[in-house]
Amino acid sequence: MPATVVVGTQWGDEGKGKFTDLVAKEMHMVVRYQGGHNAGHTIVVDDNSFALQLIPSGVLYDHITPVIGNGVVIDPQVLIDEMDMLEARGVDTSRIKVSGNAHLIFPYHQLLDALHERYLGKNQLGTTKRGIGPAYADKAMRVGIRVQDLLDPKIFAQKLDVVLAQTNKVLAKVYNRLPVDADEIREKYLELCETRLKPHIADTIGLVHDALDAGQHVLFEGAQATFLDLDYGTYPFVTSSNPTAGGACTGAGVGPRDIDRVMGIAKAYVTRVGAGPFPTELHDATGDHLVDVGHEYGTNTGRRRRTGWFDTVMLRYAARTNSLSEIALTKLDVLDGLDEIKVCVAYEHEGTRVEHYPYHQSVLHQVTPIYETLPGWQTPIEQVTERSDLPPAARDYVEFIERKVGVPVSLVGVGPGRDQFVHFGV
Repeated sequence: MPATVVVGTQWGDEGKGKFTDLVAKEMHMVVRYQGGHNAGHTIVVDDNSFALQLIPSGVLYDHITPVIGNGVVIDPQVLIDEMDMLEARGVDTSRIKVSGNAHLIFPYHQLLDALHERYLGKNQLGTTKRGIGPAYADKAMRVGIRVQDLLDPKIFAQKLDVVLAQTNKVLAKVYNRLPVDADEIREKYLELCETRLKPHIADTIGLVHDALDAGQHVLFEGAQATFLDLDYGTYPFVTSSNPTAGGACTGAGVGPRDIDRVMGIAKAYVTRVGAGPFPTELHDATGDHLVDVGHEYGTNTGRRRRTGWFDTVMLRYAARTNSLSEIALTKLDVLDGLDEIKVCVAYEHEGTRVEHYPYHQSVLHQVTPIYETLPGWQTPIEQVTERSDLPPAARDYVEFIERKVGVPVSLVGVGPGRDQFVHFGV
């Protein structure tokens, strides 16, 4: 039962889409297992850029069944718009399957998301305001509405009335807002189901296990990343689901023994969007350089990303929590023009060297990174296709990360294109 999980190891935006797409061509099925349309990934094919939010990267291959698993929260209109975009560009979307157990995002989720963020004031979390958190909150409160409910208009109406009875009270009494119209939502969502979504709704847990039982290769694709995980990330500056490898089990309906490969995606430096601690963050010209050369702006939001040096303390933590079998390192080419490159190998806190990622948030906010400095290679590597052709300093940089983390690097990205990578090992 050959199954692979691809997971981000930092704060997202590591370039998972590119390497998921690369690994996907060997697969029969690609399953998105958590998150919503707050996550964006970009795939570049022959100078054509595809920005995807909900649909798994494997959709670009005709032989793959793309699956949106039960752990995902779905805005139907966003999904339909994304399918229309792909169809207009010649990509067949008829193969897409959507779990009947996935939960739906409604306009009131997005309204609550924006209002909650606004009322947090200076303590804002940096949410995308797409309704992801409130949808997961309804799921945990057991008043969420699932994709399968759209197939039974009577049940759908009943469940919508139940949740809006409470939600409209909150909107009116807490936020002084007008109530949400249940009839308007019901009509729109049932129409979207009947006209567009119905052929895609399926028992995706059964489909995944049928594929595994047949010996087919299945890829589980996470959104966001380890340090945005609800349990393992820099809480509360996290997402509302579990992007870590364990999330693939709950979000797709498989067990741990079904997975035999976990690829962690790490950027050759570190970026973060929104608020939260960031020990190696740069506030200087080097940080600006990484933003400009790396085009570090959000795929969905356009927000400028915060940038910093590579952090091996983070990656060691990610290796543990995900049980990484290998690492794919992206955007090594962005470092081409630097004279020297720093790598964080430990933290200092109140005079003590800290080798492991602090569990206490107050400590994390106070640590100072301990760096080792490596020479830069100062030559373009975007045309390199073989490990032996990488500049010695670039090879040394990757090998240094391998030693400090204890996990082999299998692939190295040297440019944004689909074919701009080097097989490094494994």
